Amino acid sequence: MAIKSEASDAPEILNLENFLPYRLYRLADAVSREFSGIYKDRHGLTRPEWRTLAGLGQHGTMTATALGEQSAMHKTKVSRAVAELERRRWLSRKPDEKDRRIERLTLTGAGLAAYREMVPLAKAFEQELLARLSTGERAAIAEGLAALETSLTSSKGYGQTNHSGRPSSSETA
Repeated sequence: MAIKSEASDAPEILNLENFLPYRLYRLADAVSREFSGIYKDRHGLTRPEWRTLAGLGQHGTMTATALGEQSAMHKTKVSRAVAELERRRWLSRKPDEKDRRIERLTLTGAGLAAYREMVPLAKAFEQELLARLSTGERAAIAEGLAALETSLTSSKGYGQTNHSGRPSSSETA
């Protein structure tokens, strides 16, 4: 929200604490930091490693590009996360049959076991978070987020997904 300063000819001042994009960023960061304690304590994972594990656990085989699109991570973060999960032997890479420059990433048995261990913990965290809100507040936040996501994806193409719920990409497997 912009406010006028005391002098009428002074420029408007942005009250950052009330500016919606800033509030959404701060909230997302706070929730992510709180949840990160779970996967960090359990497996020593970083946020990008968790997002990579979760993306592959949900979708199966993906490319690094598709992972970056799905998780909104920069390609260098995806690359480091993939390298670390591969070092742990939690994922494997396989060259694409049609384009050898593209690698298909898949969780190994150990990676899938770690993912399956984390799923109920993630769902419990979400339920605890939602329990802090009333039924009406839960509905309002779900509807508000959906409206903003729809508006932003239709106007900018940001975060668009195909009918399977996966990011739009010819490289998604």
